[in-house]
Amino acid sequence: MHYKTSERTYFMVFSAAIAAVYTVLTVIFAPVSFGPIQFRISEILCILPFFTPAAIPGLFIGCFLSNLLCGAATLDVVFGSLATLLGAIGSYKLRKSRWLVCVPPILANTIIIPWVLRYAYGSEDMIWYAMITVGIGEILVIGILGNILIGVLNNYRHIIFGRFLSDKE
Repeated sequence: MHYKTSERTYFMVFSAAIAAVYTVLTVIFAPVSFGPIQFRISEILCILPFFTPAAIPGLFIGCFLSNLLCGAATLDVVFGSLATLLGAIGSYKLRKSRWLVCVPPILANTIIIPWVLRYAYGSEDMIWYAMITVGIGEILVIGILGNILIGVLNNYRHIIFGRFLSDKE
C-alpha cells in the first residue's frame, strides 16, 4: 500500500483512534478483562480489520497500552499484544468472509493467552481450563457481539471507514 502524506496521516489517526477506544474499553472493564476467566469487551473491535487495514496497528497498540496501563506482567504485555496482532492480521486476510473474520482472533487468544497466563502468572495447572474460559469469552465477544457489530457498521462503512475500506483493494 502506497499512501500520500495526507492519507498516511489519516491512516495513523484512524489507527490511533482505534487504539484509544480499545484502551478505554479495557481499562473501564478491567475487572473482567484480565485473568483466566476474561470477558474483554474491547475485543469486539477485533472485527475492524474486516473494514480497514488501519485496525491492525490500532488493535495491537491498544492491547499493548491496555496491558501496560493495567499492570499486566511483561510477558502478558508482549505476548498478549502479539496474539492480538496475529488475530488482526488473520482477520484482515479473511476479510472477504464476514463469518471467517472472527476466527483468527478467537483462535489466537484461545491458544496463546492460556500459555501467557501460565508463564507470566504461574497458573500451572490451568492451561486447559484457561483455554476453555478464554475461548468462551472470545466467542461471546468477537464471535457473537462482533458479528452484530459488523452488521451495524456495514450499513455505515463508507461514512465511517471511507478512504481505507478494505474492499477497495
